[in-house]
Amino acid sequence: MKVKIGRSRIIKPLYEGTPPTITNHIPLSVFDKVTYDQHVAVIYAYRPPIPPTATIELGLQKALAEYREWAGRLGKDDNGDPIILLNDEGVKFVEASVDRSLDQVMPFRPSASLLSLHPSLEGVVELVQVQLTTFICGSLVVGFTANHLVADGHSTSNFLVAWGQACRGLEISPLPLHDRTIFSPRDPPIFEFEHKGFEYINKKQKKVYPLIHNGVDDIVAHKVHYSTAFLAKLKSKASSLNRNNKPFSTFESLLAHLWRTITRARSLSEHDVTQVRISVDGRHRLNPKVPNYFGNLVLWAFPKAKVNDLLNQPLPYATKLIHDAVVNVNDNYFKSFIDFANHKVKEEELVPNAVADTEESILWPNLEVDSWLRFPFYELDFGCGGPYIFMPSFFPTEGMIFLLPSFIQDGSIDVFVPLFRDNLETFKQICYSLD
Repeated sequence: MKVKIGRSRIIKPLYEGTPPTITNHIPLSVFDKVTYDQHVAVIYAYRPPIPPTATIELGLQKALAEYREWAGRLGKDDNGDPIILLNDEGVKFVEASVDRSLDQVMPFRPSASLLSLHPSLEGVVELVQVQLTTFICGSLVVGFTANHLVADGHSTSNFLVAWGQACRGLEISPLPLHDRTIFSPRDPPIFEFEHKGFEYINKKQKKVYPLIHNGVDDIVAHKVHYSTAFLAKLKSKASSLNRNNKPFSTFESLLAHLWRTITRARSLSEHDVTQVRISVDGRHRLNPKVPNYFGNLVLWAFPKAKVNDLLNQPLPYATKLIHDAVVNVNDNYFKSFIDFANHKVKEEELVPNAVADTEESILWPNLEVDSWLRFPFYELDFGCGGPYIFMPSFFPTEGMIFLLPSFIQDGSIDVFVPLFRDNLETFKQICYSLD
């Protein structure tokens, strides 16, 4: 797929009335500081007819006026603490074209060719980048990248919905809550949970990864589709030993299945310990709730197990480990984290665990899961209907799996699984096995 880059420019917010001052800034919250400092890219595909570029551009300007942080820049205050400068320097907006039809070249599986459908993720000062790529069939692909330090998936998907609303001349709803100073520590602080080794590690500590003969170049990203019928059977089996008669969720059941299947495909030693890093949204777990908060409000659950137990115990064993770990990341846990982050991090010279993880392309023997099952990504409608494809860009980190609603939109789920080539062949053979 040869993508011809055309016009590239900076798009700035369009305000109604008097523009706000451009000397303000917002401090990063403790939740922002502990997440990944990198751009995340997603891909949308739309069938014709598509709205004019001017309509999409104007809608973006209006959405940026409400989500002003995206048009700013990262910086530091006088104390050296990280901030978002509300300077309206704008986002990158690129127009591109391909002289073939979308159906001829669009990869429906993770592929390095997706990287040409959005701006580079390296050395980016803009906090958001957009690339509109048109095809001779009239189709449009929108490549969108956003810096994770500014917002998590929940907030980013709400911004994308707002962009579509603005393009259609609608009022932006719901309006975001922008106050990042609401997460104040308690007095006195209560360190109810252990956070060292979870959200934070010692500054001088280096993570030890096992010696693996496979290299980064041997990582292959695969997409597997799980039908609603398969998911129903899986959920029933995962919940079969649940004594309280309340079934586990589809997410918990599928993740337990993937954890066991990938562990088996990796041929790990039975004495190894494997864990899963699971994002947990705090908007409805905190008391009081903050449903429309814009920023990062995610911590993680870390269920772990010995390989021997994980593979030899039945599926409900792994599902319960996941369920219990996620349930325990509750209001008390979030508030303990806030206290710890404000009182212990500088004192003990700790750094975010996520910072160390971004330097690695191999998570073996562990997994990380990004679930986008509840995000309204399919609601990005510029005026001619929603996308018929939505997917992450090519992200070849071994063990980093993505769960998305299938673009069939019938309740089925697509899972993007990057593994070593040798392990992937085994995974393909067993990924639908319920044994």
